[in-house]
Amino acid sequence: MIYADMPVDEAEGAILAHGQFAGARKLQKGHKVSAADIAALTAAGIRRVAGFRLEAGDLDEDAAAGQVAASVTGPGISRSAAFTGRCNLFAEFDGVLVYDRDRLDALNLVDEAVTLAALPPFEAVRQGQMLATVKIIPFAVPGTLVTTCRAVAAEGLLSVAPYKALRVGLVETLIPGGRNKPSDKLVRVTEERLTGVGAVLAETVQCAHDARDIATSLSAQIAAGRDLVLIAGASAITDRRDVVPAAIVAAGGQIDHFGMPVDPGNLLLLGHVGRVSVIGLPGCARSPKINGFDFVLQRLAAGLEVTPRDIMRMGAGGLLKEIGARPLPRAQATAQPAGSNEPSSGRAPRISGIVMAAGTSSRMGGRNKLLRQIGGAPMIRRSVEAVLASAAAPVIVVTGRDAEEMRAALVGLAVSFVHNSDFAAGMAGSLKTGLAALPADTDGAVVVLGDMPYVTAGHIDRLIAAYDEDEGRTICVPTHDGKWGNPVLWSRRYFPEMLAITGDKGARELLHTYAEKLCEVPMDDSGILKDFDTPDAFEDAGH
Repeated sequence: MIYADMPVDEAEGAILAHGQFAGARKLQKGHKVSAADIAALTAAGIRRVAGFRLEAGDLDEDAAAGQVAASVTGPGISRSAAFTGRCNLFAEFDGVLVYDRDRLDALNLVDEAVTLAALPPFEAVRQGQMLATVKIIPFAVPGTLVTTCRAVAAEGLLSVAPYKALRVGLVETLIPGGRNKPSDKLVRVTEERLTGVGAVLAETVQCAHDARDIATSLSAQIAAGRDLVLIAGASAITDRRDVVPAAIVAAGGQIDHFGMPVDPGNLLLLGHVGRVSVIGLPGCARSPKINGFDFVLQRLAAGLEVTPRDIMRMGAGGLLKEIGARPLPRAQATAQPAGSNEPSSGRAPRISGIVMAAGTSSRMGGRNKLLRQIGGAPMIRRSVEAVLASAAAPVIVVTGRDAEEMRAALVGLAVSFVHNSDFAAGMAGSLKTGLAALPADTDGAVVVLGDMPYVTAGHIDRLIAAYDEDEGRTICVPTHDGKWGNPVLWSRRYFPEMLAITGDKGARELLHTYAEKLCEVPMDDSGILKDFDTPDAFEDAGH
């Protein structure tokens, strides 16, 4: 990659090193300079710009990020399209993130230009949660460097182990004649903790704090087919020869490990009887706050082996006392209030699709253009299929004219329909109808025009990849050769103003109102510019 401070009239095809205003329009850092850009820069009096040119064998930042991300993505993980050299990885279901820390370090040690940041190994993760991000630091890197990184990472460095829906038995011991506290809290907290890892508390039994009685109860739980048995002793375990470990041995089991470098949670005991794991709970397991028991439970619930060495390596990050930033178990996590205008972070953005299919086709000479054939299918079906193939979900189709025919054209597709009875009044009403039908947890929406059948799932996914509340990219507009196109992705923070629009217009004017929040997303083809308003447009396209 070659960096240079170059004359504007020689900059076509170069990648801008810094943002640059061309009159009222800002060309963003990383923008590929077009002939139209050169004209705008010249008209604005700009004579020189700083930029990069790729050399033979170089990969641009997005191509490089996509290839590295593909090589590290294993089972249970999905990834976004790459944007600004970044590709994010997300959990496809609840479970535990698994990877070899040494291999991740080896990848990051190849070269400063290629980075992989991930959550800690064996972290409990939720469906849709961001797990890792690949970031290419410069605008381009040699293809040979990417090849080396892929070889170091090998295939599927990162994966998510799903929870196995364990059926768990709980044995609570009581000291005869002692002041035994009620067990309601223990049962409630245990149920919540197990629910958080996809497990079920099948039964709770009580017995005397005596090795023989505990062994009898433990054997009964195993005979009942439990996948895991928890023992909550009335008194803390103080030694491998104490009552609870002695009971495990008496039931035909073995003690695997006692103690752990996690606080709270030091006095956890792990053993097994046959293939069934048995945990002697530390006293802190009666509290909903995260503790060492959670570290072991999460792995077992995901079907992962927990060895003594695994437990002894939990000390890094094992100081949990007074750490307010640690999350509560999932079952107790507070959800974002419904209807909030602030998107959630730390997970894949929930971007819905709104397909505008309510127009009157007033310039088509009486025919509904959306029902005309394009490539052997109704135009509206091609447009909707592209949205369904993207990461946008759910997909809502707003109908107006010929609503029943529109539904028939989309039969078999997994979309929701909403009808704008006042469709003749203009586009604003249809936009508001679509926005009103969005789920409460939607972070944003991509508004797709039904008469743009050359918009692809790739276009939409690239817009979704560009969207980032933290970095201020809250309106994402596709561009080709410097021209704005459609669809446009809007953060939910703009929904109130979009709902206030009236007449036969969409939200285009808001692009100028919030220009500082706008992110132009370059596209390689002109499909984002092609709509069909007149019979001549169909003829020109060969349809």
